[in-house]
Amino acid sequence: MVVARLPLGYLSLMRRLALLLALAACKSGSAAGGADEVTVHTGTLATDDIYKPSYDKSELGRALAAERTAEIAAEQRVKDLADGDYDQLRIAIADLAVRRRFIASLAACEANGVVCPPRLDEPAWSYDAEANVDPKLDTKLRFDLESWQKVSAELHGRACACRTLACVDSMFGAIDRLETRPMPDVVADDAASWSILRARECLYRLRGLRATPRSIALE
Repeated sequence: MVVARLPLGYLSLMRRLALLLALAACKSGSAAGGADEVTVHTGTLATDDIYKPSYDKSELGRALAAERTAEIAAEQRVKDLADGDYDQLRIAIADLAVRRRFIASLAACEANGVVCPPRLDEPAWSYDAEANVDPKLDTKLRFDLESWQKVSAELHGRACACRTLACVDSMFGAIDRLETRPMPDVVADDAASWSILRARECLYRLRGLRATPRSIALE
């Protein structure tokens, strides 16, 4: 039986080709009118649908500039891993895509005040969604009305601040676990419900399961 042998360097060439295709796909999601975007006319949005953050335009502008610098560093990491460990490369590519979607959200917030994250920092986060334990939050885990409002608000802030795929996926698990704990009348609270809804919307956008709005104000 004759066994065909691949030419030397063939696998490396295929890895580089896959890397270029992945980078191009990620980049198209952050370009205007890309597959990860949808145009939203802000004049059609209900007031309750728009989250109003506490930070100002100057803080947002500084955060956006810092994130674009971080994006360049993440792009370089992906290139550096081209001939390295495949699992690390795969994670780096996925994390770069998440960061670009986060940047797109900041840009939409800056342009027209939509999909603004509650916070601009990147809080430390580590949670194994498969483990039978509660996530560690800054807010004490209690499930009376007032406490659940605070917990859900923190979940909203943390979910929208994710810059990695691991953060996004584990936040889904954290929300699913904690949302079942309050009594039905507490879960139905408007403020808490909005926080959980907005948290999931952020995660869907960052995961690439929802389009990131590219807003245009109506004249």
